[in-house]
Amino acid sequence: MSKCSTELGLTIPDPRQQAFCKACIYGVLRNYFSLSEDLSALIKKPLRRKDADIHMLILSGLFQAKFMQTPPHALVSENVEAARFLKKEWACKLINAVLRRYLKENQVDALDSKTHFDFNHPPWLAALIRQDWPDDWESILAANNAHPPLTLRVNPQRLTRTEYLETLIERNIEAVRTHHSPDGVIIKYPTPIESLPGFHEGHFSVQDEAAQLARLVLNIDKSGSILDACAAPGGKTTHLLEHLNEENSLLAVDCDQDRMKRLTNNLARLGMSCKTLIADATELNAIPEKDYKFIVLDGPCSATGVIRRHPDIRFHRQKTDIAKLATKQLELLQTLWYLLADNGKLLYITCSILRAENDNVIEGFLEANSDARTDMKNFPWGFKTKHGRQTLPGASNMDGFYFSLIKKRNKCHGQLAK
Repeated sequence: MSKCSTELGLTIPDPRQQAFCKACIYGVLRNYFSLSEDLSALIKKPLRRKDADIHMLILSGLFQAKFMQTPPHALVSENVEAARFLKKEWACKLINAVLRRYLKENQVDALDSKTHFDFNHPPWLAALIRQDWPDDWESILAANNAHPPLTLRVNPQRLTRTEYLETLIERNIEAVRTHHSPDGVIIKYPTPIESLPGFHEGHFSVQDEAAQLARLVLNIDKSGSILDACAAPGGKTTHLLEHLNEENSLLAVDCDQDRMKRLTNNLARLGMSCKTLIADATELNAIPEKDYKFIVLDGPCSATGVIRRHPDIRFHRQKTDIAKLATKQLELLQTLWYLLADNGKLLYITCSILRAENDNVIEGFLEANSDARTDMKNFPWGFKTKHGRQTLPGASNMDGFYFSLIKKRNKCHGQLAK
């Protein structure tokens, strides 16, 4: 089957062609703005909206020319053949001319000098990141366009991290330990998840190292009930369960039924169980129990810290979304606060790098609740913020996550439990 067939989303029996297709799709998404600028310099007038398929096909060809080692002859012929498959014979000459001209003139340096498109982000998002991280914005945007590592979290109920690394060595799979999470392993080269040893046996989960840090921040060192709000698909839920004892109980809550099915499937694969509830955590009476000693809120957010894993985020997210999300986050915090026991701990997490969703939300929450106080230790990772800790995309090979641990003051005694 030809490569053009892979680009059209047809069934792909050859794993190499499947990998090629995925690389093209993600590559175009990560470099969409600069590739579009390249194309505008190569054609006299933009393509019509109804010919968006041809537009994307040419971008795929340009991506292959710039970033992949696709032989020039194959690059041109396969993309021309794809246009024929689309029954757009008129586009064959255009594709042939554009790609050949690009290859001949080697315009990479000239076209990439257009700074507005250098980082392949919507202008509003690039400006906001630059505003919040004036010393790091360029490295953040560059990291968003890079390939993320494949990071695993070893299940200590099945085997140790050292044992799993030894298993990988036996299979000739190169891997290293994560820097900060005691449970993490980074696979050096892209590998299909289900082909890794122990997947079906529940020996590991796929989870970025930054997300694995949540357990360390919450630090559940005693018995007590735990509420994991917005829990699905279950990455942090299962991580907590892997380290809890019989004196702990955990309730996983999420409002999305389909995502909760994924959580249930993950629990089954790992051989774990806990109480689950499909409910909207913003509704005060949606969760029947209260006085939880520990609450985890991995709040809905812009996901600007994980763009390198989901490059389409930069197209789906709009500037107006940020304020709406911050309102939702504050609403969730306020509702869950009523369910937290005196001297309890609430861990607020987002996979956002925007202050509007992180420190600013916590600032507003603290102003409205005199019995709340943040308590973040000086962890050896990320950046210290006013109310929490922030990892940034690419730094220490991690995604961008924000953590703020909030303790509830015992109103009767006027002090926090130590």
